Amino acid sequence: MQKTVNQKAWFLVLPVLLLVAFSAVIPLMTVVNYSIQDTFGGQFYPLDDKLMWFSDLLEDERMWGALQRQLMFSGIILAIEIPLGIFVALNMPKSGFWSSFCLVVMSLPLLIPWNVVGTIWQIFGRVDIGLLGYVLDKIGIDYNYTQNTFDAWVTIIVMDVWHWTSLVALLAFAGLKSIPDAYYQAAKIDQANRWKVFRFIELPKMMGVLMIAILLRFMDSFMIYTEPFVVTGGGPGNATTLLSIDLVKMALGQFDLGPAAAFSLMYFLVILLISWVFYTVMTNLDKKGM
Repeated sequence: MQKTVNQKAWFLVLPVLLLVAFSAVIPLMTVVNYSIQDTFGGQFYPLDDKLMWFSDLLEDERMWGALQRQLMFSGIILAIEIPLGIFVALNMPKSGFWSSFCLVVMSLPLLIPWNVVGTIWQIFGRVDIGLLGYVLDKIGIDYNYTQNTFDAWVTIIVMDVWHWTSLVALLAFAGLKSIPDAYYQAAKIDQANRWKVFRFIELPKMMGVLMIAILLRFMDSFMIYTEPFVVTGGGPGNATTLLSIDLVKMALGQFDLGPAAAFSLMYFLVILLISWVFYTVMTNLDKKGM
């Protein structure tokens, strides 16, 4: 008997496909079109060398400096937030009123808009009106995130850790809650210590959600713009000018739409490549049971 296939389900998916095409594919093609043109006085002129903006960017020391700062920022963020989020999740109550209370408290930073987070830390770190700046000044610590490069970096890193560690903690907590009690009972019978329980039971069971947390935090930290821009504006100098800030300055500040379009495409490919490497490595580790 020949089985008939109903193709009517595609009509239900069609609105989603059209929405994706409108919101993603069409803007992407527009950026690709801009990347092979030059602009002057609001008019666009096709380039003789279609890859001119790309080759110029590969020789641009400013872009490579921004990429180096971006990689350093994302690496520091992941090195702090992933272990800290796991530690917080391990020490949260697993049930009852206090468990619900901790979940609500941990969710609060995630509800604050990005520009508001930047404004909060911009005021919080000021010596004249900010609590953090005032306290550090009173105890004799010379802190000024607008003039000192190290202070600026510490400020944006602590700000991001405060804002996004909750996401890692909540994902890790969800992974812990999915572990059956039978595993803990077996570990208790075997008299396994706390480290062995974490190493051989909790960490492998959390690997799936941790992979999601690492990918989310990497992509978000690599595309971060609003918070550091509000706090430091990319300064002092170019000390905290990350890739996104450099791209916006090129596109809106200098109105170099052609180079900015090429920059954004290279930016997108870098994020895609590093995310794919992260995903491949962690998937292989998960398959090996590490």
